[in-house]
Amino acid sequence: MLREDLHVSDQDLLLWADGEVTSQRAAEIQRHVSACWTCRARRAELERAIADFVQLYRRELEAKLPPMDGPRALLKARLAERMASSGAGGSNWFSGARLRTAAALAALLLVAGLAIRISQHGYPRIYSGAVPNVTLTPGAIDPIGVQDVCSAQFPTNDPAVPDPLRREVLREYGLTEVSANAYEIDYLVTPQLGGATNIRNLWPQPALNTVWNARVKDALEDRLHNMVCSGQLDLATAQRELSQDWVAAYKKYFKM
Repeated sequence: MLREDLHVSDQDLLLWADGEVTSQRAAEIQRHVSACWTCRARRAELERAIADFVQLYRRELEAKLPPMDGPRALLKARLAERMASSGAGGSNWFSGARLRTAAALAALLLVAGLAIRISQHGYPRIYSGAVPNVTLTPGAIDPIGVQDVCSAQFPTNDPAVPDPLRREVLREYGLTEVSANAYEIDYLVTPQLGGATNIRNLWPQPALNTVWNARVKDALEDRLHNMVCSGQLDLATAQRELSQDWVAAYKKYFKM
């Protein structure tokens, strides 16, 4: 039995709060704390300290994790391709609760950093066409600095590609007879990071039935731009990562 003139120890208060004492001991502590102002105040202090620690740990953990925009864009692309490749049956399979379950499972795998099955060449089987022909599109850079790309006056949207230039890009890649929405003429190095607006920085990126599409690349570009402007990454490195292999860069900077 607890004496009324004694206080409950911090250890007992913590064990009691966590439910790690016997039912008899818990009842004794409950009766004592109910009648003891000092013990109630001490319990409140301990709970506040624990809450502060949890909040601090959560903030530190979140700071180490990459943002979710990239994995979310990749998840949507994968689900879209699954439905497209399944035809009519796919639309039934990805419906209602099943769609929510599939999305939750896929998101969990992304956050855990589990990549999809890799082919013998080290890339997903659906990787083909996701990066440009380096001979045709090596990536061209404008001579600007960090202060330019991070300026509030700097355009945040990539400039539209004129139709004549679009047709020229398709012609270089031998894609003269394709549907209008089959490819998106994309900048290899986004102008947001100093990419030039000429044909050496443009390539036809598959818009349909592929995971590594323009929306996924946009998420990487936003990630790199934020890192450059916050001083976490130098501009030349960001440009090089995009021009050499943006899919590999995506996996690197979203920790997949």
